[in-house]
Amino acid sequence: MLDICLLGTGGMMPLPRRALTALMARYNGSSLLIDCGEGTQVSIREQGWSFHPIDVICITHFHGDHISGLPGLLLSMGNAERSNPLTIIGPKGLKRIVQSLLVIAQGLPFELRFVEIEGEEQEFYFAGYHIRAFKVNHNVVCYGYSLEIKRSGKFDVEKAKRNHVPMKAWSPLQKNDQVELEGKIYTSEMVLGPERKGIKITYCTDSRPTARIVEHATGSDLLICEGMYGEKEKTASAREKKHMTFYEAAELAAKAGVPELWLTHYSPSLIKPDVYMDDVRKIFANTIPGKDRMFREFIFEADS
Repeated sequence: MLDICLLGTGGMMPLPRRALTALMARYNGSSLLIDCGEGTQVSIREQGWSFHPIDVICITHFHGDHISGLPGLLLSMGNAERSNPLTIIGPKGLKRIVQSLLVIAQGLPFELRFVEIEGEEQEFYFAGYHIRAFKVNHNVVCYGYSLEIKRSGKFDVEKAKRNHVPMKAWSPLQKNDQVELEGKIYTSEMVLGPERKGIKITYCTDSRPTARIVEHATGSDLLICEGMYGEKEKTASAREKKHMTFYEAAELAAKAGVPELWLTHYSPSLIKPDVYMDDVRKIFANTIPGKDRMFREFIFEADS
């Protein structure tokens, strides 16, 4: 089971009822955060969640509305007596940028581990999350992220017998890639059937539409994508500032064939995104205007 919460949906500046951009995921006792705009830790509290289990923070890019909440969140985590290391993933320069922010958040009682993304795309595995970072098209280096919870195949007794896997290795191989018994290596592929459908979420903000977004969103259970503007007359502004309109995000969702699209990262001037939905849904019917603390629980599909 994977829980997703859109903690903040604002771009550029926070509003009284709209925090800046952030997304939180929870899986198997470990939490993951994408971006940390101003108001993030308040939204976490209002959602009734805890920031203590956050093990990974993914940063899309180094604009203030995406990282301005980081020093306060890290201080709060330290004040809550966190001692486990925290991994932060982001573009090149991540360590330098975060260490500069820590001038106002010194003396953290836990280790920060920095992972700077190499190239156009990169994959990471942390705490059960399969994370794919992919470069998008903004006016600074910026990455989207796909989060996937993989699901292994079902245990196949006949396959295990055909491969002469001893019974005492059956249970360990359902939890581990390989097991050594009496000097021989047995792998999970020797006892498991085909990989089953997992859960996949794709998150992209601050970008012009790109083929890479469609590529990574394909196969996702949910696409969360920026829609800076709902007003059609602001299309030129979106192009100039390297952002997207609602309609462009809807076109990406349609091309990717996702079941659902959540819009986020609204311009401060966009007060009521709902009023544009009739036209947007002509492009992609299942478009939802994101709201702070919008929540969804995803579960694995039942075996047939």
